[in-house]
Amino acid sequence: MDHLPQAKFFCYDIRPMADCELSKVRNIGIVAHIDAGKTTTTERILFYTGKIHAIGEVHEGDTTTDWMVQERERGITITSAAISCEWKGCAINLIDTPGHVDFTMEVERSLRVLDGAVGVFCAVGGVQPQSETVWRQADRYHVPRVAFVNKMDRMGADFARVVQEMRDKLRANAVPVELPIGREEGFIGVIDLLEMKSIVFDDASLGAKFTVGEIPAGLKDDAEFARAELCEKVADLDEGVMEAYLEKGDLTADELRGAIRRLTISSQMVPVLCGTSLRDKGVQPLLDAVAWYLPSPLDRPATEATDLKSGEKVTRKPDAKELLSSLVFKIAADTYGRLFFVRVYSGSLKKGMNVFNPRTRKRERVMKLVRMFSNQRIEIDELKAGDIGAIVGLKEATTGDTLCSEMKPCYLERITAPQPVMFLAIEPKSGADKDKLVESMQELAAEDPTCQVREDEETGQTILSGMGELHLEILVDRLKREFKVAANVGKPMVSYVETVTQPIVKEFTFDRELGGKRHAAAIAIEVKPLERGQGRKVEISRDAKMALPDPKLAECIEQGLMDGVMTGVLARYPMTDIQATALRVTVIDPEVSDEVAFRSAAVMGFREAAEAAAPEFLEPIMKLEITTPPESVGEVLGDLNGRRGTVLDMEQRGDMQIVHARVPMAQMFGYATAIRSLTKGRASYSMEPSDFALVPKNVREELLSR
Repeated sequence: MDHLPQAKFFCYDIRPMADCELSKVRNIGIVAHIDAGKTTTTERILFYTGKIHAIGEVHEGDTTTDWMVQERERGITITSAAISCEWKGCAINLIDTPGHVDFTMEVERSLRVLDGAVGVFCAVGGVQPQSETVWRQADRYHVPRVAFVNKMDRMGADFARVVQEMRDKLRANAVPVELPIGREEGFIGVIDLLEMKSIVFDDASLGAKFTVGEIPAGLKDDAEFARAELCEKVADLDEGVMEAYLEKGDLTADELRGAIRRLTISSQMVPVLCGTSLRDKGVQPLLDAVAWYLPSPLDRPATEATDLKSGEKVTRKPDAKELLSSLVFKIAADTYGRLFFVRVYSGSLKKGMNVFNPRTRKRERVMKLVRMFSNQRIEIDELKAGDIGAIVGLKEATTGDTLCSEMKPCYLERITAPQPVMFLAIEPKSGADKDKLVESMQELAAEDPTCQVREDEETGQTILSGMGELHLEILVDRLKREFKVAANVGKPMVSYVETVTQPIVKEFTFDRELGGKRHAAAIAIEVKPLERGQGRKVEISRDAKMALPDPKLAECIEQGLMDGVMTGVLARYPMTDIQATALRVTVIDPEVSDEVAFRSAAVMGFREAAEAAAPEFLEPIMKLEITTPPESVGEVLGDLNGRRGTVLDMEQRGDMQIVHARVPMAQMFGYATAIRSLTKGRASYSMEPSDFALVPKNVREELLSR
């Protein structure tokens, strides 16, 4: 531990890490609510592992992973940054993810490819709304976690309360493996409950040096009680140590360590540590926990894929000798072209080799392979099973694509992007900028699946959609700064969507002359509603496929159905929570029942069916958490009522009142100013997308009259 502080300047060690046994690899992410301290914790990790030789700070805009201009100006993480470091023989591939709700897609695609995660919680704020969101995302991908209660030096810090909130709100089996020494400004270190030793950090060395000693006398009883509870919970869940515990009534540190690792990997337990990253205390034990408790690629189940030819499920083991299977989980613009971030699940990727993309059914060549260190990169020759890196030189790959061996092609589950909830109109300032604007927005959309670009058929305006005001602000700022595009930008507006409320089947015949040639085809389309949050599905029945003379016609029908879904029937908003199925098709004449005929029949037939299926508008609903002084609760609740809000529950946290509510997003414009005015600047709030709900009758009429 001899990494002593130097004058602050950027000095990165981006040499490639030594080849490491797969059992020693840790692919992890740092996830949390905004301002919980993810980036600050990541910066300390890089410092203590020797990757940087001076610590940057978020508030000074000089951290390693927040490298974008927009991140440094705003003091927030916008894009997930991949870095690599080593700790006690383990190679750690780490992704620092955003905490702001507008950039939740970055968390989603990161967790999709990671083996483990560190959940960071504020010792004062506890389990906050975005904490719950990222926890659910990790649950969805079965990612094992350890928890780090940060900001123990802050006034109002309460370690025990945060642990209890993890149990109550997240339904997590959170078990402390450390206790804090001191609290608030008196926090100086932690008690290691496995070794039953104190660890006190040295301020002069930025926490790089620490003293291991005896537990302070005043904390010994608490430590013994917590250790007994830890042993009991571990023994209850792990048969491997149950016998030893029943015999001795205690467990050794090594026995505990092995059992906690098994329970963490199986997601039966979440070990909880504590510290204050900003004050350089508690991060090295967190690194130990990453190495000890989080899984290697070998500890994870074999990856499940679908065979491209048979449609049957197959598995791919994390072995470099297996056939290649890998997933493109992120695309980023680079000075020399696009970077395609990839996780290799089996086999190996080598510079210069050909890979197969099952979606496009095309072969692509890997021109270069790189390992990333934030926005810096170093070329490498190979990525093996379990590795995370980036490819340079692909042409047609998109986020969520599988790259595999052409010998036995298979595809992995794609990454699902959430529905954008806000949009704005954007147009070039001059005709000369039109093509550049379109190309630039397509580049942004390729990087970020939650950034969507479309042209309004009625107005001819280009519409840019995103996850919120901040997301759209960042996208527009990038267009101006990075892509040098001059554009006129409209005000952000809520992205309503359409759906249907009744199932229906409609027959439709398309028969027209276009360009001097007849095109004719008949189709029977079923449209039905899906449960909220199910998205949109289009498919062709087996009978319909069998009736088509050419498989390309099936693709045309699918494209036509999706075109209809994406353009809606009430006010041209995209549709969601809907399934459209081509039940039957009729080839009127092989000469005229061509691709144009079937695609047109699918689009127009879908619209006719959807119009008869009682279509309605849906609006995005936000989950809102307000922290307010008790004396202002009445004003806050009255304001929520005027915004069509629904209060879910209320709780006391310290001397503040917490209000949980659901509010339509359309009613939340200008809320920051309103809440400050209502509470004399003493309240704060955070919100995140919750779901979509049917709009009231008056809002429906307003949307139809636009």
